[in-house]
Amino acid sequence: MNRRLVLGAAAAAAPAALLAAPAVAQTHPEVRWRFQSSFPRNLDVLYGTAERIGNRVAALTENRFRITPFPAGEIVPGLQVLDAVQNGTIECGHTASYWYIGKEPGFAFFTAIPFGLNTRQLTAWLRHGGGNQFADQLFAEYNIVGFPAGDTGAQMGGWFRNEIRSLQDVQGLKFRISGLAGRVFQAMGAAPQLTAPADIYPALERGVIDGTEFTGPHDDERLGFFRVARFYYAPGWFEPSARLHMMTNRRAYEALPQLYKDALQIACAEADSEMVSRYDHLHPQALRRLVAAGAQLRFYPREVMQAAWRANEALMAELAGQNQRFRTIWESYRPYRSELFQWFRVAENSFDNFAFAATAQGG
Repeated sequence: MNRRLVLGAAAAAAPAALLAAPAVAQTHPEVRWRFQSSFPRNLDVLYGTAERIGNRVAALTENRFRITPFPAGEIVPGLQVLDAVQNGTIECGHTASYWYIGKEPGFAFFTAIPFGLNTRQLTAWLRHGGGNQFADQLFAEYNIVGFPAGDTGAQMGGWFRNEIRSLQDVQGLKFRISGLAGRVFQAMGAAPQLTAPADIYPALERGVIDGTEFTGPHDDERLGFFRVARFYYAPGWFEPSARLHMMTNRRAYEALPQLYKDALQIACAEADSEMVSRYDHLHPQALRRLVAAGAQLRFYPREVMQAAWRANEALMAELAGQNQRFRTIWESYRPYRSELFQWFRVAENSFDNFAFAATAQGG
């Protein structure tokens, strides 16, 4: 985008600079927004995404629209970002919608559901399968305009003090986990807890929780989980992707000039893909360091995976029976998932299975 062309068009057409300057000022006023992240500053990819969005918007608007990011807790607690945006305490926030399923279970679809769509598949559903339209309708009820703004990709399965050898080891397990997956673990006999990112390590260190999931090796290394829980599990069946959103207060958003709205959309779309690529680059390096530091890599037993699948299917059916909105979204999401899973089995998975195995064997 040629910024001089976008912001200077009125000045170029005017016969005199004295006439152009007031026109530009009126059309493109100075706007300052506060941008609360749900993540602490030390999570450079997650919190850094809010910084990148702010910087990109400023660049696209010749610094007339400035969005200042704040880490979790600096204005409001990390898990209260949606509320703060809704009531206008802040103009915008960067958060995960599934943290707010207590308000509406349908929020889960726009971040992650257990055994759901992976990152590419979720992007396809959001953009072309009607997902963004469902999100817009739900966000509107909370006075919010939202934009997808980053995805972690497939996550790891969590850190535990003790090994998970069977379904019996899940019984009574105090596990920090987000979204509908907490309900799934509860159905399997665990005691799920939702803890803000900044509070996870102290809870794990003090034994308040027995295990935790977060994202993947890069963030998990920064948060230090390997120091207090050495068993590191895969796969993160409960978060095959995890989409974040930039949530904006509707009144503040609607007051923006169109150029500034366009700048927000561009910045968020760029952030949406940038986060995935950054994690794909950083995770392998961090995993090697974690294993070298003593982390014990494990995989969930098939018994646990099968029990989780059954519990999740029962949960989705239960929620669809209780909540009309949830049922409407699920009736879109579920067949879309089935179709994409079949396609990925043909092209992606068949390639992955051979190529990954061949590489591991030195082929």
